[in-house]
Amino acid sequence: MTKTKTATPPQFRSSLTYTPDEVKSVLEAKIQEEEAIAQRSATAAALAYEAQLLGRVSSRPGAVRVVSLFSGAGGLDLGAKLAAVSCSAGHERAYELLKDAPALDAAAKGIDFVYSNDMYAAANESYVRNFGGSVVKDSRDIRKVLRFPESDLILGGFPCPGFSAAGPRLLDDPRNFLYVHYIRALMHSRPAFFVAENVKGLMTMANGQVLQQITEDFSAAGYQVVAHLVNARDYGVPQVRERVFIVGVRQDIADEYGYAYELPEPTHGPGREFPYVTLRDAIGDLPVAADDVYAGGYSSMYMSRNRKRGWGEQSFTIQASGRQAPQYPGGLPMVKVGRDSWVFQGELNRRLSVRECARIQSFPDWFYFSRGNGAASLNHQLNEQVKQIGNAVPVVLAEKVLRPILGFMYEHGLHG
Repeated sequence: MTKTKTATPPQFRSSLTYTPDEVKSVLEAKIQEEEAIAQRSATAAALAYEAQLLGRVSSRPGAVRVVSLFSGAGGLDLGAKLAAVSCSAGHERAYELLKDAPALDAAAKGIDFVYSNDMYAAANESYVRNFGGSVVKDSRDIRKVLRFPESDLILGGFPCPGFSAAGPRLLDDPRNFLYVHYIRALMHSRPAFFVAENVKGLMTMANGQVLQQITEDFSAAGYQVVAHLVNARDYGVPQVRERVFIVGVRQDIADEYGYAYELPEPTHGPGREFPYVTLRDAIGDLPVAADDVYAGGYSSMYMSRNRKRGWGEQSFTIQASGRQAPQYPGGLPMVKVGRDSWVFQGELNRRLSVRECARIQSFPDWFYFSRGNGAASLNHQLNEQVKQIGNAVPVVLAEKVLRPILGFMYEHGLHG
């Protein structure tokens, strides 16, 4: 009896064994493959719709043209607008203007958000409401976008990639298609800079090989890339939130000007210019009896650790879930009663409200967050808002990261 041969599973090759030319070759082949897939699936109606979208892209002469991917409600984008005003009017004036949307818009003549892509309907509604009808909002799956518009700056954090413990080429892993399309957008758009935010774990995945591979792939697309781990509270955000920022400058610009991105020095904390911003600073003036609080019981996972920080501290990380929102700092602290068990004390125990979460993420009070389907339950609507808030980059942190980039672009005319 003849034995049936089983297919040998594909063997991933460690990224550490690739030369720069091999990395570039694999990247180019993958980009061509994904674009061919998009072309084959495009209908006449889809082609006409894309032509209509691109035909609406416009910007003011001399303004930095921004393309925003995985844009969400627009925390990173608002930080970019604030940074543009900081460059022209000074950061103190910019932060005063942040309180007044029309005044901020009037001062932000040096930056235009020309195109935004995201599939999340509620976040898209928020984005258009906050950034105006002139931005071209594309709600299609990014895999179906055939062409991205030209830009000077691309913003947006791609979803965290999958990986194999064997050390795969990331671009060979089908789980990473969104990461591929971020690079595809860079190759179409050719911005001077890009900035992407991602979770802290990206730095330690597969003993650092994932981040190393991402850096190599972006470099192969023609960019000089650096990655920095930052804690939001070190830059004036009332929250302990560690994230990775990946910054790329187009290689020809880096070569011509000898430019290398340097992360600004932390501004807040012991021994620095300012003390940490506390929960009292951020939300102490808001009413205790809020009407935008996600209600419901607490899971054993929620109660497995402390969820309440005091007024003089910074919040725990705001997550993209109403159910997982940290506790309001008022009342008595939680008490540990077991290895993975905490309990509440007293009567003032509730989750942070939507507005409180937004303040802790350094959004101004005028910033609108859509509740999505108005026919859904109140909890569902509040969760839609907290999801957008928790997924966002804190506005103040984004401004600090982006200010030196926009300053350099304005100084050297790398815009418009």
